Amino acid sequence: MTATSTLTNFDVELANPRISLEERQKRMLNLGFGKVFSEHMIVIPYTAELGWGRGTLKPYGPLVLDPAASVLHYGQAIFEGFKAYRQRDGHIRTFRPEANAHRFNQSARRLAMPELPEALFLEAADLLIRTEQDWVPKAIGESLYLRPFMIATEAALGIKPASEYVFVILASPAGAYFPQGVKPVTVWISDDYVRAAPGGTGAAKCAGNYAASLVAQAQAKGEGCDQVVWLDAVHRRYIEEMGGMNIMFVYQEQGETVIVTPELTGTLLPGITRLSLLQLAKQLGFKSEERRVTVEEWEAALLEGRMTEAFACGTAAVITPIGAVKSRKGEWIINRRETGPVAAKMREALLNLQHGITPDSYGWMHTVC
Repeated sequence: MTATSTLTNFDVELANPRISLEERQKRMLNLGFGKVFSEHMIVIPYTAELGWGRGTLKPYGPLVLDPAASVLHYGQAIFEGFKAYRQRDGHIRTFRPEANAHRFNQSARRLAMPELPEALFLEAADLLIRTEQDWVPKAIGESLYLRPFMIATEAALGIKPASEYVFVILASPAGAYFPQGVKPVTVWISDDYVRAAPGGTGAAKCAGNYAASLVAQAQAKGEGCDQVVWLDAVHRRYIEEMGGMNIMFVYQEQGETVIVTPELTGTLLPGITRLSLLQLAKQLGFKSEERRVTVEEWEAALLEGRMTEAFACGTAAVITPIGAVKSRKGEWIINRRETGPVAAKMREALLNLQHGITPDSYGWMHTVC
C-alpha cells in the first residue's frame, strides 16, 4: 500500500506503513558502508523522443529491466556519490552536491548519455533526503550516503547510444569508515593492469572503470595489501590513483609543508574531495601542487625524508592514510605505519566543516531541511 501525493516535478508514493522507529534503529546499528538502504528512492525516466519525464519518489524496490536492455550488453552506466550530514543546529546539509551534478553530466557526455538538468538532480536529491531525514545518523563521521546513477534501458541489440534511460537515486545510512580509529593501509603498485588510458573513460565515473579494476584489486589482496595503486598506461611510471580514490603526498620543503597530488590528465577522476582538500590546504597553512609523481620519486623522497606522509581521499573514507607500499621491487614504510599529523589535521578540518562544527566559509554546504 502506498500513500500518493504530487509535487512540481515528482509524484510521491510513500511506503505505507513506514518502517517503525524500533526497526530503523535496529538496522542502523553498527553501520558499515553501502549495506543498509532507506525506504524510498527516486526514479526519473528518459526517452530520446520526449526527454526527461516526470519523476517518482517511491518505495525502495527492484527495477524491472528487459533482458535486452542496452546497459546489460554495452555498459552505458554512470553514477555519483555524495553525503548528507546532520548538523549541530539540527539541520541536514549536503556537501557540494552541485559539483556531483556537474560531474555526473561530464560522465554522461563521455558515454553518449543524456545530460540531466543540474537543478533537477539537486531537487531529486533534496526530496529524497527530506523524506528519509530520520535515516541521517548523528555521530561525527556518519552520514546519509546518496547514490545517483543512470543506466540505458532501451531493449535493443546493436552497438549505439540507447534511446531510453532511467535515472535513480538511492540513500544509504553510512557509519564511520574507520569505527575503531583511522588505520593506515598497505598498497600494491600494479605493474600488470592499468585503470585508464589517454582518450579513455578515466575521467568519467562509469561502471566499466570499476569492473575493470576488480582483478587488480584481487591481485593486491593476494599480495597482502588493502588497495591497488594505479600507474599511467603509457610510461608505467607515474602515480595516478589508489583504488577508486585520488592520492596525495606530503612533502617538507624549505620549512614548508607541501601537499602534492597527481595533475588531472584526463585519465584520473576529478575527485570532489580532492578539490576540496586542495582548497582547505591553504587555509591550514599548507602549500599545494598538482603535478606528476613517479614511482621512483615516491621511493626516493621517502628515503631522503623529503616526503613524510601519503594518503588517499574520496567521498566514502574522506582520508585514508597509506602506511606501506609494496611492489615486485620491494616494500617501503611510510611514517612508521602511523597516521601522519597533516592527514589527521586535514581530515578533521573537512569533517568539522561537513558536520557544521566549524563555519563553512566556502559555501560548500547545501541546506536540505
